[in-house]
Amino acid sequence: MKKYIVIFFLLFVFFETKAQVKLLTLKELDARVAKGKDTTYVVNFWATWCGPCVEELPNFEKLQKDSMATPIKVLLVSLDFKSKLQSQVIPFVSKNKLQSEVFVINEPDQQAFIEKVDKKWSGAIPATLFVNKDKNKRAFFEKEFTYQELITTLENLK
Repeated sequence: MKKYIVIFFLLFVFFETKAQVKLLTLKELDARVAKGKDTTYVVNFWATWCGPCVEELPNFEKLQKDSMATPIKVLLVSLDFKSKLQSQVIPFVSKNKLQSEVFVINEPDQQAFIEKVDKKWSGAIPATLFVNKDKNKRAFFEKEFTYQELITTLENLK
Protein backbone atom coordinates (compact mmCIF):
# COMPACT_ATOMS: atom_id res chain seq x y z
CA MET A 1 0.00 0.00 0.00
CA LYS A 2 2.83 2.40 0.87
CA LYS A 3 4.34 1.74 -2.52
CA TYR A 4 1.14 2.88 -4.25
CA ILE A 5 0.93 6.01 -2.13
CA VAL A 6 4.52 6.92 -3.02
CA ILE A 7 3.88 6.32 -6.73
CA PHE A 8 0.69 8.41 -6.59
CA PHE A 9 2.53 11.23 -4.81
CA LEU A 10 5.37 11.23 -7.35
CA LEU A 11 2.92 11.29 -10.25
CA PHE A 12 0.97 14.11 -8.60
CA VAL A 13 4.13 16.19 -8.08
CA PHE A 14 5.26 15.54 -11.66
CA PHE A 15 1.97 16.56 -13.24
CA GLU A 16 1.37 19.47 -10.90
CA THR A 17 4.75 21.05 -11.65
CA LYS A 18 4.51 20.54 -15.41
CA ALA A 19 4.16 24.07 -16.72
CA GLN A 20 1.39 24.82 -19.16
CA VAL A 21 2.94 26.92 -21.91
CA LYS A 22 1.25 27.22 -25.28
CA LEU A 23 2.24 28.58 -28.65
CA LEU A 24 0.36 31.72 -29.68
CA THR A 25 -0.05 33.63 -32.93
CA LEU A 26 -0.97 37.29 -33.10
CA LYS A 27 -4.31 36.33 -34.64
CA GLU A 28 -5.02 34.09 -31.61
CA LEU A 29 -4.00 36.88 -29.22
CA ASP A 30 -6.28 39.35 -31.02
CA ALA A 31 -9.18 36.88 -30.87
CA ARG A 32 -8.59 36.27 -27.18
CA VAL A 33 -8.63 39.97 -26.36
CA ALA A 34 -11.66 40.60 -28.61
CA LYS A 35 -13.82 38.02 -26.84
CA GLY A 36 -13.07 39.41 -23.36
CA LYS A 37 -15.22 42.50 -23.71
CA ASP A 38 -15.41 43.39 -20.01
CA THR A 39 -11.87 42.24 -19.26
CA THR A 40 -8.76 44.38 -19.21
CA TYR A 41 -5.87 42.41 -20.64
CA VAL A 42 -2.33 43.04 -19.49
CA VAL A 43 -0.05 41.40 -22.05
CA ASN A 44 3.57 41.34 -21.00
CA PHE A 45 6.19 40.57 -23.66
CA TRP A 46 9.31 39.07 -22.11
CA ALA A 47 12.02 36.42 -22.59
CA THR A 48 13.88 34.02 -20.31
CA TRP A 49 17.22 35.64 -21.25
CA CYS A 50 16.07 39.22 -20.50
CA GLY A 51 17.20 40.33 -17.02
CA PRO A 52 14.74 43.24 -16.61
CA CYS A 53 11.91 41.00 -17.89
CA VAL A 54 12.65 38.33 -15.33
CA GLU A 55 12.90 40.95 -12.56
CA GLU A 56 9.44 42.36 -13.29
CA LEU A 57 7.61 39.02 -13.68
CA PRO A 58 6.74 38.83 -9.95
CA ASN A 59 4.89 42.16 -10.34
CA PHE A 60 2.66 40.67 -13.04
CA GLU A 61 2.14 37.54 -10.97
CA LYS A 62 1.11 39.65 -7.98
CA LEU A 63 -1.23 41.69 -10.18
CA GLN A 64 -2.93 38.51 -11.45
CA LYS A 65 -3.24 37.10 -7.93
CA ASP A 66 -4.54 40.35 -6.44
CA SER A 67 -7.02 40.82 -9.30
CA MET A 68 -8.81 37.48 -9.03
CA ALA A 69 -12.12 39.18 -8.18
CA THR A 70 -11.86 41.77 -10.97
CA PRO A 71 -11.97 41.39 -14.74
CA ILE A 72 -8.20 41.68 -15.27
CA LYS A 73 -6.25 39.00 -17.11
CA VAL A 74 -2.46 38.84 -17.25
CA LEU A 75 -0.94 37.07 -20.25
CA LEU A 76 2.81 36.47 -20.27
CA VAL A 77 4.02 36.21 -23.87
CA SER A 78 7.58 34.97 -24.25
CA LEU A 79 9.60 36.10 -27.23
CA ASP A 80 11.97 33.16 -26.83
CA PHE A 81 12.27 31.14 -30.04
CA LYS A 82 9.59 28.45 -30.19
CA SER A 83 12.43 25.91 -30.57
CA LYS A 84 13.32 26.79 -26.94
CA LEU A 85 9.84 25.97 -25.61
CA GLN A 86 10.75 22.57 -24.11
CA SER A 87 14.38 23.25 -23.23
CA GLN A 88 14.14 26.74 -21.71
CA VAL A 89 10.68 28.26 -21.39
CA ILE A 90 8.80 25.39 -19.72
CA PRO A 91 11.64 24.73 -17.21
CA PHE A 92 11.80 28.49 -16.46
CA VAL A 93 8.04 28.68 -15.88
CA SER A 94 8.14 25.59 -13.63
CA LYS A 95 11.16 26.77 -11.66
CA ASN A 96 9.62 30.21 -11.08
CA LYS A 97 6.15 28.75 -10.42
CA LEU A 98 4.45 31.23 -12.77
CA GLN A 99 0.68 31.06 -12.35
CA SER A 100 -0.38 33.48 -15.08
CA GLU A 101 -1.06 32.12 -18.54
CA VAL A 102 2.23 31.79 -20.44
CA PHE A 103 2.64 31.68 -24.19
CA VAL A 104 5.50 31.57 -26.68
CA ILE A 105 5.10 33.54 -29.88
CA ASN A 106 4.45 31.35 -32.89
CA GLU A 107 5.01 33.79 -35.75
CA PRO A 108 7.36 33.30 -38.71
CA ASP A 109 8.15 37.01 -39.05
CA GLN A 110 9.04 38.57 -35.69
CA GLN A 111 9.35 42.08 -37.17
CA ALA A 112 5.86 41.93 -38.69
CA PHE A 113 4.55 40.68 -35.33
CA ILE A 114 6.18 43.60 -33.51
CA GLU A 115 4.70 46.14 -35.92
CA LYS A 116 1.22 44.63 -35.60
CA VAL A 117 1.32 44.77 -31.79
CA ASP A 118 2.25 48.46 -31.88
CA LYS A 119 3.74 50.59 -34.65
CA LYS A 120 5.89 52.46 -32.11
CA TRP A 121 7.40 49.27 -30.67
CA SER A 122 11.13 49.08 -31.45
CA GLY A 123 11.16 45.41 -30.48
CA ALA A 124 12.88 46.04 -27.14
CA ILE A 125 11.68 44.11 -24.11
CA PRO A 126 10.23 44.17 -21.57
CA ALA A 127 7.15 45.63 -23.20
CA THR A 128 3.54 45.59 -22.05
CA LEU A 129 0.23 46.07 -23.80
CA PHE A 130 -2.91 47.05 -21.86
CA VAL A 131 -6.22 46.56 -23.65
CA ASN A 132 -9.74 47.32 -22.42
CA LYS A 133 -12.12 46.60 -25.32
CA ASP A 134 -15.20 47.63 -23.31
CA LYS A 135 -13.84 51.15 -22.86
CA ASN A 136 -12.03 51.10 -26.22
CA LYS A 137 -8.72 51.89 -24.51
CA ARG A 138 -5.27 50.63 -25.40
CA ALA A 139 -1.84 51.55 -24.05
CA PHE A 140 1.58 50.20 -24.97
CA PHE A 141 4.80 50.65 -23.02
CA GLU A 142 8.36 49.63 -23.78
CA LYS A 143 9.66 49.57 -20.20
CA GLU A 144 9.97 47.62 -16.98
CA PHE A 145 7.03 47.98 -14.58
CA THR A 146 6.88 48.13 -10.81
CA TYR A 147 3.75 46.78 -9.17
CA GLN A 148 2.54 50.30 -8.34
CA GLU A 149 3.05 51.42 -11.94
CA LEU A 150 0.90 48.50 -13.12
CA ILE A 151 -1.88 49.53 -10.73
CA THR A 152 -1.64 53.19 -11.79
CA THR A 153 -1.74 52.29 -15.49
CA LEU A 154 -4.81 50.09 -14.95
CA GLU A 155 -6.53 52.92 -13.05
CA ASN A 156 -5.89 55.23 -16.00
CA LEU A 157 -7.64 52.76 -18.33
CA LYS A 158 -10.89 52.95 -16.35
